[in-house]
Amino acid sequence: MRMTVIGCGYLGATHAACMAELGHEVLGVDHDIDKVRTLRTGRAPFFERDLDDLLAQHTASGRLRFSTSHQEAADYADLHFITVGTPQQPATDAYDLTHLFDAVALLAPGLTTPATVVVKSTVPVGTAPRVADLLHGTAPAGDRVEVAWNPEFLRESSAVEDTLRPGRLVLGLSTRRSRGEAVLRQAYARIIEAGTPTVVTDWATAELAKGAANSFLAAKISFINAMAEVCEKSGANVGDLADILGHDSRIGHHGMRPGLGYGGGCLPKDVRGFIARAEEIDAAEAVGILRETDAVNARRRRRVVDIAREELGTDLRGKRITVWGAAFKPGTDDIRDSPALAVAQTLHELGATVTVTDPMAVDNARKLHPELDYTEDPIAAVDGADLLLHLTEWPAFAGIDPVLGGGRAGSRQVIDARGTLDAGLWREAGWVCRSLGQR
Repeated sequence: MRMTVIGCGYLGATHAACMAELGHEVLGVDHDIDKVRTLRTGRAPFFERDLDDLLAQHTASGRLRFSTSHQEAADYADLHFITVGTPQQPATDAYDLTHLFDAVALLAPGLTTPATVVVKSTVPVGTAPRVADLLHGTAPAGDRVEVAWNPEFLRESSAVEDTLRPGRLVLGLSTRRSRGEAVLRQAYARIIEAGTPTVVTDWATAELAKGAANSFLAAKISFINAMAEVCEKSGANVGDLADILGHDSRIGHHGMRPGLGYGGGCLPKDVRGFIARAEEIDAAEAVGILRETDAVNARRRRRVVDIAREELGTDLRGKRITVWGAAFKPGTDDIRDSPALAVAQTLHELGATVTVTDPMAVDNARKLHPELDYTEDPIAAVDGADLLLHLTEWPAFAGIDPVLGGGRAGSRQVIDARGTLDAGLWREAGWVCRSLGQR
């Protein structure tokens, strides 16, 4: 099939490359000329595992191209995936749909024949009819342009795997047995034939799916972090508690690791966006649990700052603190709503000199927080430090010999906010080691 992917960020670039991998001819479109130039070279302007290999392979073969022209997209194919970002509005918790409606408005005038426009961007429920009205009112093909909703469930650092071998496909349509369903089933034929569960539903349910899934996951993460607060007060061990709960098949171990909480470009935004939309449609009481989910997540960051002040004293002026981690999670250079950087910034504002290191995200962090100090070497980062904070659980950090690190630190104190350092090994090396949820 021929298809376009409009919006080539994390979602769009991955989707375009994976559709080419499935055998389709794909045109990716983005208004950012610098991003397009980079993608044309077969590289992504961000790190995502395995993505550069697919981009290089399929741009070289000609199966995958990139452009800045929406008219070219309209001329190229009659199947169009919309994958633009829907960030949080600056003044509220609601989604900002500006990029979505801009993309639709730019594409619509070129749609002169029947086409299918498939939105993958995360949106508040009730957006699909607005997109359909805009398309039908401005596209020359009118109501021969069909709108479908196909939410993504990608995890950063596993996005290629999640696209090619997803846990489920959701196809949201205005009517059952529509042309759009047939087109999407053809596009995803190899994935469906591999046995992927495929749910065909209405627009509203498909719109809710991504936000609901992320809200549930966030609630699970915040639940075990709330239990960590109880464990600290009671003297219990939250790691053992999480293990006990995880053996219940109704609960499971995934997402039950206590620590600093979640961040990134999806979970925080989707929880708050879900709450905001629920309030708009008079369902505010139904999402009270999500307000507490968000509050627990914020408290995790404050708790690390509180522990740092317990160890170093209330006045942090003149103290040297090293932070291992800048990315919101390992395996990515994404620093959006990074818990690690939020803690580092707070400590800096309290007067500490903060040095941050990360295997991939130092450049991005430096652009956003130039007031912090940075180094590429995690061992050199602890030189003269009064306190070490382990805030992003990169395997490389867990593999560092605490004897080597301890020999260079000004004071052997570490707060393991992710719970992945070998506490026994660090204590044997002479460190005072504290973890969230344990006394």
